[in-house]
Amino acid sequence: MDEVRGKKQDLRNQTIARLNSLGNDTITEKTHIIEERLFDFANFLEAKIVLLYMHADNEVSTQNIIKRSYEYNKIIVFPLFSAIRSTIRLMKVDNPDKDIVLGSCGRFEPNPSRCKSVPLDCIDIAIIPGIAMDEKGGRLGPGDGHYDRIIPDLPLTTRKVGLVFEDQLVPQIPMEPHDKHVDIIITEKRVIYKI
Repeated sequence: MDEVRGKKQDLRNQTIARLNSLGNDTITEKTHIIEERLFDFANFLEAKIVLLYMHADNEVSTQNIIKRSYEYNKIIVFPLFSAIRSTIRLMKVDNPDKDIVLGSCGRFEPNPSRCKSVPLDCIDIAIIPGIAMDEKGGRLGPGDGHYDRIIPDLPLTTRKVGLVFEDQLVPQIPMEPHDKHVDIIITEKRVIYKI
């Protein structure tokens, strides 16, 4: 178990080093291409209720994706993670300028006093972050396991779509029993269907 965790951390470090070697202009250009691929993706266009993420370091930025999703009249849902109870709630965000706050973990998250809970089985498509992924849908996050708890509870019909740069694709993610796969991966060069 410790050996697998060590391999995962090595992959995180290598991927982050590759990303750090890219210039800001390159990252911006690649992010724009991924965004365009997402907005050309039929499953995304047909979805009414979309689970998105507030990006952190080493994840594809969702700032413009969020803005455009509202322009497409999507119902936008974000996860609210509770580190104390290891629980996750999905919250509908109507106005990101008012409904998003800086959380206790230093990440932006929905304000539970302003946002309504949404059941997991209502999500049409889930956009999933990752630090690294492989072509089989294996996903490596920061190690907190948040999305490994969300993914298995989503309906089978909900497409789980990972957004990563080609520089974040690795030959194989070492998977543990609790690790969950995504169905589809969108990069700046291609769409990979694992399903």
